[in-house]
Amino acid sequence: MQPITDTAPIPAGRKEWIGAIVLSVACLIYSMDLSVLFLAIPAITRDLHPSASELLWINDIYGFMVAGFLITMGTLGDRIGRRKILMIGAGAFGLASLMAAFSPTPSMLIVARALLGIAGATIAPSTLSLIVNMFSVEAERNRAIGIWGTAFALGGLIGPLIGGMLLQFFDWGSVFLINLPVMAALIVSAPFLLPEFRNEQSGRLDLLSVGLSLATVLPVIYSLKHMAVDGFRIHHLVPIAIGLFLGTLFLRRQLRLADPLIDLKLFKVPAFTASLMVNLFGVCFVFAVFLYQNQFLQLVLGQSPLEAALWSILPSTAFTVMSLQAWRVTQRLGAVPTVLSGLLINAVGVAVMAVAVYHENLYGLLFASTLIGIGFVPVVLTTTGLVVGSVAPAKAGAASAISETAAEFGGALGVAVLGSLGSLVYRLQMQGADTSDLTPQHANAVRETLAGAVESAATLNAMDAAWLALARFSFSLGFAVICAVAAITLLALAALASRVYATSPPAVLPDPAHHS
Repeated sequence: MQPITDTAPIPAGRKEWIGAIVLSVACLIYSMDLSVLFLAIPAITRDLHPSASELLWINDIYGFMVAGFLITMGTLGDRIGRRKILMIGAGAFGLASLMAAFSPTPSMLIVARALLGIAGATIAPSTLSLIVNMFSVEAERNRAIGIWGTAFALGGLIGPLIGGMLLQFFDWGSVFLINLPVMAALIVSAPFLLPEFRNEQSGRLDLLSVGLSLATVLPVIYSLKHMAVDGFRIHHLVPIAIGLFLGTLFLRRQLRLADPLIDLKLFKVPAFTASLMVNLFGVCFVFAVFLYQNQFLQLVLGQSPLEAALWSILPSTAFTVMSLQAWRVTQRLGAVPTVLSGLLINAVGVAVMAVAVYHENLYGLLFASTLIGIGFVPVVLTTTGLVVGSVAPAKAGAASAISETAAEFGGALGVAVLGSLGSLVYRLQMQGADTSDLTPQHANAVRETLAGAVESAATLNAMDAAWLALARFSFSLGFAVICAVAAITLLALAALASRVYATSPPAVLPDPAHHS
C-alpha cells in the first residue's frame, strides 16, 4: 500500500508507535465485545430470564450493527475527521457499556448492545486509517498494521477468557465495565498521540443507502430467528421478502450513485469475490462453533466460567501463535495454497469437533478447537490480503472496508443462523421429554434452552432428572449438527475457491509483512 500523501516518507518516532499501541488496544476491546458474552450467557439467563429469541438478539445484535455501520462510519470519518469520529465513538462506546452493565431487562440489554455496535463501527475503520496516516515508511506501516491486525484477531479469542475470569468474581455486568478505562484512556490520549485527517474530496454520505443497507439485513435475520424459535410459519417469509426487495433497491442505488457506500464493480473481480466469500464463511463458522463450545463446557460438562476459560487457553494459544506466524506460512506455500490447505484443515477440525461433542469428550473438543485455529487464522489473514491485492491500488481502501464488513457480518451471521439451527435441533429433540412433574413455567424453560433446563434443575434440586440428561444430549446433538454443516460447507468452499483461483489467479499477492 502506497502512502496517501505525496510527501517524502518520514520514519516514525516513539509517539507514533505509542499511538499505534493505543489504537490496537482500542481495536482489541471493540473486537472482544463480539465474543465476551459467550461465557456470560448462563448468568444473564439466570438474572434476566430472556427468551430464546431475546438471547440470540443479545448475542448478535452488536455484530449486525457493526457490520451495518462500518462503511458508513468510515465515510463519515473521512468527512469530519478520523480522530474526531474515533473519539466520539469511544465516548459513545463507554456510555453504552455502562448502560449494558446495569440493564435490568433483556430489552434494555439488547438496545445497549445495539448502541455498542453503532459506536464500535467507528473504531475499526478509523484506527486502521489513522495507522496508515501515521506511518509513511512502507516497512513501518506494514509492521504497525500487523500489530493492529493481531489485536483485532486476539480480541475475539480472549473475550471468553476475560469474561470467564471476571464472572468468577463479579456479576455479568463486569464484562461491559471493563471497556470504560480503555475508552477513557483513548479519549484522553488521542489529542496528543494521534494526528487528525479528513479528506475534503470525499463524497457525500448517502443516508438513504445507510438506511437501505440496514433494512436489508435486519428483516431477514429477524425472520430466521423467529423461524427457529417458533417453527416454520408462512408469515415468516414476509420479512425475508421485504429484506430481499430492499436489498435490490440498495444495489440499484449503489449503481447510480457517483459515491456509493459499496462499489459493486469490485465484485466483478473473481479473485476478490472468492476471497471475500472464504473470509466471510470462515469467520461465520468459527464464531458459531466457539459460541456453542463455551456453552458446552459450562452447561453440558458442568464447568464454572473460570474452568471453562482455563480450558480454552490451549486453543487460544494456537490462535495467537498462528496470528503472529501466519505470514510465514503464506510466504512459504504461497497465498492460494495457504487458503486451500487452511480450509481443509478447518473442515477436519469441525468434523472432529462434531464427533467430540456428540460423545461429550472434553479432550477431543480441545484438539478439534486447536485444529480449527491452525486452519482458520492463515485463511482469514491471507484472504484479507487477497481481497485488497485483487483490485487496483486506487480501490484498495474500498476493498478493505468491504473486507472488514464481510468479516463482521460473517461473525454475526454465524451466531444468528447457525445458533438458530442449533436451537431448532434442541427443541425438536426435547419434544419427547417427560416434563409432567414440572410446572408449565419450568417445562417451557426446559424445552426452550439448555440454560433454562439447567437453571430449572438447580432450582428444583433435580440435577439427576431424565429431562436434564436429555436436554444436555439435545444441545450436544445440535452442536454436532452445526459442526457437520460447517465441515461440508468448508469442503465445498475449498473446491469452489480452487476452481476460481485456477481460472482467475489473484493479480497481486498479499505482502507477507502486512500480516506479521
